[in-house]
Amino acid sequence: MNPHQDTPKDRPRPAHTPAASPAQARGRRRRATLLAAAVDLLTEGGFAAVTHRAVAQRANLPLSATTYYFASRDQLLAEAFAQLVEAELTTTRAWITDHGLTALPDQVATADRARQLGLWELYVHAGRDPVLQHIARRWTDGCVRIVADTLHLPETDTRVRLIYTTLTALWLEHVVEQRPLHQARDLLTHAVKTAENALPPP
Repeated sequence: MNPHQDTPKDRPRPAHTPAASPAQARGRRRRATLLAAAVDLLTEGGFAAVTHRAVAQRANLPLSATTYYFASRDQLLAEAFAQLVEAELTTTRAWITDHGLTALPDQVATADRARQLGLWELYVHAGRDPVLQHIARRWTDGCVRIVADTLHLPETDTRVRLIYTTLTALWLEHVVEQRPLHQARDLLTHAVKTAENALPPP
């Protein structure tokens, strides 16, 4: 043994991380319950439906709990928006992995319209709120990344942005205007084929 080498006895021990106390665990559960209630209200009634009082009632918790865990309504909305965005990105990537990019209109057509309206309503409102704007950009960047990964192209490629823009326009028309998506698959297929035909040979 190297005489200069530390023995196990001499080596510093990692700091012990104490387990969460029952009060801390209850606090995390309460906060998660309140946030889930905010997401539900947002998808059911939109931006105006999310208030401290409504969230507390939906979560079956006292009003003081809402104001304790969330400093403001803006914070509550931002965290609800972020949760919706992350869930949407996960769902979108999984659907494309299973069914392909051109089948995405089918996923949009069968998605919960109220949930989609809540997402887009906050997306538009983000133009007036820098915190929400940051989350909106995360959504856009995430969607662009999914398209780029699917086509094996860099995110900066104009074809990726073209397909993302096509998807967004079709999605928004369907959710807001309730336009049918019967032509969306053909249009998206055309856009994808155009992009793939422009790819350099392997």
